[in-house]
Amino acid sequence: MADYETQVVVIAGGPSGLSAAVQAAEDGAEVIVLEKAAAVGGAANMGMGPLGIGTKYQKQQMEDITVEKAFNMFMEYTHYNVDARLVKRYFEQSAETIEWLEDMGVEFEGAYRYFPKSEATWHIVKTDQGIGPRAASFMNKALYSRAQELGVKVLLETPAKKIIMKDGKVAGVLATDRDGKEVEIACKAAIVCTGGAGCNKKFIQEETGYKHGEDMFNFAIPGIMGDGLRMAWEAGADKLPVRIEQAAAVEGVDDLPGSVGNIMGQPNLLVNLAGKRVMNEDHMQNATYLSNVVSHQKGRVCVSIVDSSIVKYYIRNGVDNVSMVRPDPDVSDFVEGVKMAQANGNEGLFIADSIEELAEMAGIDVDNLVDTVEEYNDFCDSVDEEFFKDKRYLRPIVKAPFYGARIRPGGYGTVGGIRINENCEACDKDFEPVPGLYAAGADACNIYDDSYMFLLPGNSMGFAVNTGRIAGMSAAEYVEDED
Repeated sequence: MADYETQVVVIAGGPSGLSAAVQAAEDGAEVIVLEKAAAVGGAANMGMGPLGIGTKYQKQQMEDITVEKAFNMFMEYTHYNVDARLVKRYFEQSAETIEWLEDMGVEFEGAYRYFPKSEATWHIVKTDQGIGPRAASFMNKALYSRAQELGVKVLLETPAKKIIMKDGKVAGVLATDRDGKEVEIACKAAIVCTGGAGCNKKFIQEETGYKHGEDMFNFAIPGIMGDGLRMAWEAGADKLPVRIEQAAAVEGVDDLPGSVGNIMGQPNLLVNLAGKRVMNEDHMQNATYLSNVVSHQKGRVCVSIVDSSIVKYYIRNGVDNVSMVRPDPDVSDFVEGVKMAQANGNEGLFIADSIEELAEMAGIDVDNLVDTVEEYNDFCDSVDEEFFKDKRYLRPIVKAPFYGARIRPGGYGTVGGIRINENCEACDKDFEPVPGLYAAGADACNIYDDSYMFLLPGNSMGFAVNTGRIAGMSAAEYVEDED
């Protein structure tokens, strides 16, 4: 005998799960959300807002971005390796989703670029504290109150364990309550929205080859262990590659003053352990490109180098490239920040009186680095003959002390794994929907192929909220037909 009976069970209450629950309930379904943590919101509590294309904000700001332009950009970026029908449906719905959120009381600051070369698709949620990380927690609160208003039952500290199948269809979900007691929820449809496996080191190594904490430093949000992936695969969904959604960062960046990550992420000199340059450093602003570059180097590491005159210039004039995550270009505490981080045990930052000393400290080939710096300084007097970097960013490395910072691959967690179609139905190896099984958000985000599409920012959360809605619509329709 089941402990609860409902039509739709949503497994996890992050941005995709809350959106799925609200949409399914708006469409008339009875919904229960199972959430492992003691609060809803998942990774979106740390994020800033979803993607929108063709919104009123973009029109007001005279930003020329249409669904057609974004769709073509996206398909070319992924070399057509992804599901065009799903991408089109997601993008086409995204502007209406911004309005759907506004109807619940979510307010937006406007549409923003993440970094200068990206498009203004990122709709940052308005807070009582201005623009900054965690803004999207305000969106979660609005989704949660709307869910409650619609009679959605949310069971906190109740992780789902297994999807029950009967005659090839979803028939229920098994979970464990906060006292460790098994709970059975009878249902007709289950929507898997557990946010990937970013906290599961073993799983990440098996699936991607990266070792978390050694050569990969993605966000590891506690509890994000790949539960939903496992449950969906066991229930018959086809398994697709699980990847890290990459974005590189200065080693130990979470514990550093903002000015350190900011200056060391600017387009100056970037080298590998062989002491050679590896890219046009202007593209470092795209943290996905940077993570890809670093991943292909020996030891999966690069070192960003500046000298004292560059630091002085930035303190006086602000940095070259600001991003919405680090919009404050004041970097006056950089020197103290580096020293403080070193005192706190950060081994990825170096201060040296000569280029040779910097190379030795960082484990870089000394002779090569000396040659590279010499050649780079020559380019600063003319043009960058190696990687064609814009003259504006060619500043010689001449004045001691010199500063170096290790750059490591990082990212937001894992994406992909469950095969879905454009209706967010989980599909088997024959591409047939598993009756009653749906997936949304990171668990089903197979649309980036090898690289996160940072040129259209807000994509992770945009995909989560929009596929959550699509899964909610599809599941509500399915349970109605089943009755």
